[in-house]
Amino acid sequence: MSELTLFDRVIAGEIPVDKVYEDEHILAFRDINPQAPVHVLVIPKQKVRRFAELSEQDPLMVGRLFQGAAHVAHELGLTESGYRIVVNNGEHGQQTVEYIHLHILGGRQLNWPPG
Repeated sequence: MSELTLFDRVIAGEIPVDKVYEDEHILAFRDINPQAPVHVLVIPKQKVRRFAELSEQDPLMVGRLFQGAAHVAHELGLTESGYRIVVNNGEHGQQTVEYIHLHILGGRQLNWPPG
């Protein structure tokens, strides 16, 4: 079993977050270091360490994660203006927590390339 991460502790209710959405499959909350006016993290309640491990997961879980992110973006009013979904994977991808999470970024014009 892998070590407990910050997000394991968030799901367990040990660390408070500014929750924007929760259901039986996902939890979405505001990032504590926002990179855009809207910056929300979406995490599955079933732990997966990295994006690269999604191919080994139940397709329903993977689908619920992405459908949940789309739902959250819609609820945040980002659908019409647009937004970005970012998934960091591994050290070179700047993944800082070993627990898959989607970043929803929006609320302003985003630049390309991202860096």
